[in-house]
Amino acid sequence: MRTLWKGAITFGLVSIPVSLYPATRREELKFRMLRKSDMSPINFKRVAEADGKEVPWNEIVKGYEYEKDKFVVIKEEDFKRVDVEATQTVDIINFVTLDEVDPLLFYKPYYLEVGKGGDKAYTLLHDALKESGKIAIAKVVIRVRQHLAAIKPQKDGLILELMHFPDELIDVAEFKEPRETKVGKPEMNMAKQLIESMTSPWKPQDYTDDYKDQLETMIEEKIEKGDEAPTRQPRKKKASNVIDLVSILQKSIQHTESKKPARAKSAPTKKPRAKSHARKAA
Repeated sequence: MRTLWKGAITFGLVSIPVSLYPATRREELKFRMLRKSDMSPINFKRVAEADGKEVPWNEIVKGYEYEKDKFVVIKEEDFKRVDVEATQTVDIINFVTLDEVDPLLFYKPYYLEVGKGGDKAYTLLHDALKESGKIAIAKVVIRVRQHLAAIKPQKDGLILELMHFPDELIDVAEFKEPRETKVGKPEMNMAKQLIESMTSPWKPQDYTDDYKDQLETMIEEKIEKGDEAPTRQPRKKKASNVIDLVSILQKSIQHTESKKPARAKSAPTKKPRAKSHARKAA
């Protein structure tokens, strides 16, 4: 895997050489828009709203709309004036307890691989964070943009997780609160029983993207048949008027209990052939 970024973690006088690698991946199936009559791909043109004429790249500038239909042009030199220096360092600002940080702030993890000569300091930071129950809050510049980030211990290594700046979060007060703020003891007991009946050990391999798997299978069928695959109608669940919450919870518990043996089975292995065809089709 190609290195995304190379630099160093710094706190106090300590400097730890590290490399940054993506910790997640998501393979999306890509589709092109086509003309129905001859399957010709559709391209999009850059046209001006004023007259509908196509605009070449050398006549396009960036503008900020400060009022309706009023813009100020921002040139490349303007961006450079406010550009953040790419120092190639993860500068730790402070250390905080993980529970103090709103989980909504975290959004993208990366692996931090130790660089040459940094093993001891890397291990020291990992072990100190793990034993103290703290995380490091830092700032880092990746691809000319400054990010807020957290450094966390993960198994035997460290991860860097990008964070939203606090002012980017939408205040929860803007959303409607539930009218019912208190629940009865019978409902609470049944809810706890339902949670307990659905509790099982964490097995990451049991969770797969069902939509993507079915989409790849459908594409495989269309490739093999050379025509449209039959449409599968999703099964509809019967709507229920939730009036007696205890009764609904009881039925949920019974339903969950009856499904327990089936849930214990591991997820079926997907055919790799379908996956490869789907990618080609995309």
